[in-house]
Amino acid sequence: MAEKKTYDLIVIGAGPGGYVAAIKAAQLGMSVACIDKEKELGGTCLRVGCIPSKALLESSELYRETQSSFESHGIKTGKVGLNLEAMLERKDKVVGQLTRGVAGLFKKNGVEPYHGQAKILEAGKVEISAQGKKKETIEAKRILIATGSVSASLPGVELDGDRVGTSTEALSYPEVPKHLVVIGAGYIGLELGSVWKRLGAKVTVLEYLDRILPGMDLEISKEAYKVFRKQGLEFSLKTKVTGVSVKKTKVTIEMEGKDSIDADRVLVAVGRKPNTEGLGLEEVGVALDSRGRVEVDEDFQTNIEGIYAIGDVIRGPMLAHKAEEEGVACVEKMATGYGHVNYDAIPGVAYTHPEIASVGKTEEELKESGVSYKKGIFPFMANGRAQSLGDVEGKVKVLADADTDRILGVHIIGPRAGDLIAEAVAAIEFKASSEDMGRVVHAHPTLAEAFKEACLAAWDRPISF
Repeated sequence: MAEKKTYDLIVIGAGPGGYVAAIKAAQLGMSVACIDKEKELGGTCLRVGCIPSKALLESSELYRETQSSFESHGIKTGKVGLNLEAMLERKDKVVGQLTRGVAGLFKKNGVEPYHGQAKILEAGKVEISAQGKKKETIEAKRILIATGSVSASLPGVELDGDRVGTSTEALSYPEVPKHLVVIGAGYIGLELGSVWKRLGAKVTVLEYLDRILPGMDLEISKEAYKVFRKQGLEFSLKTKVTGVSVKKTKVTIEMEGKDSIDADRVLVAVGRKPNTEGLGLEEVGVALDSRGRVEVDEDFQTNIEGIYAIGDVIRGPMLAHKAEEEGVACVEKMATGYGHVNYDAIPGVAYTHPEIASVGKTEEELKESGVSYKKGIFPFMANGRAQSLGDVEGKVKVLADADTDRILGVHIIGPRAGDLIAEAVAAIEFKASSEDMGRVVHAHPTLAEAFKEACLAAWDRPISF
């Protein structure tokens, strides 16, 4: 008889939330198993999401720059060509290095990996099914669900994994589409739409709402819309897609009240939904909300004692770093009784060009809640480092409480916004005021000075504008 394998913690899912939680739990002295359906660790984010998309964004931006930006720096490049196969190979190489890195961290910290579909049989017991292998059952004092999310579908749109697909397929098109239609103007749609536009595709973005980037500060969203249109992205807002049909290599997209359009590929990017299929949650009795998310308490525990959940499967923004922080907080609570996630200080970034980053409250949220606020804005056009980079589009927007001066929200569109937002996150985490950050010494010339100047604008007045 095979020896029964028992652990302190079983983590289901080896994405950013799962693998971080597993490693941290092991570091806190727990014996840990981590189960994932895929042989490569890292989850959607690492394998077919955050990492490969950023690799393609970087490569495609360099390709665009060699065509249009180098000459202004006095650099002559001659005729520039595209080797799409090599670009995709580089993307895959980056992914491979990082997935192997996660496997190495598991080994170093003593986390035991399992590959296969996990199903919770009861509290403390998980069955693992892998193709070509006999089912295996392992046990633990606690089970943590960290299975992330999958692409949401759209009524009337059937995904075929080729001509009509999700972000997964859009990371590996075998050729540059002549015409790519993107359904959904959120982060994913705009990032991947930008990639293929830079590489030569005509890109049309269809959005049901009357704006792009839903949930983002509206002033920043409007500026982004102008910039993307100037780059050549085409938009059709207030557009309801009713159907998509494929005939050989032609895809026809039907829209309510509008003429149909033809394309050779369609990217469906209408959001994501919790990935809970096959986990056995209903059989065990784990409570889900109306959107299919796992309901948890302040300790990330479900209604079933000993079963926990974090990341995209529970409420809140579906972001890798949010899942990571929840994973750490969850296992720290298990081990020490205390863990912390500040949901007011979780940044979001769109890695387009220019980048767009945000943390805290939007201006619309402050108005809706009746909070009196001050606003400080500083354009990158007035920043010396941005001028030297030749990258001056965009601005920094700081929102501070009118009475206490505490920073409530920061929204950036401009060069390296995804890196600049970190200082704003720290400011909100430690309850800094706009005066505090305006008085902090910033190196000159740097892009970070734009945040300092925006804080000065919210508190008193900027020096440079």
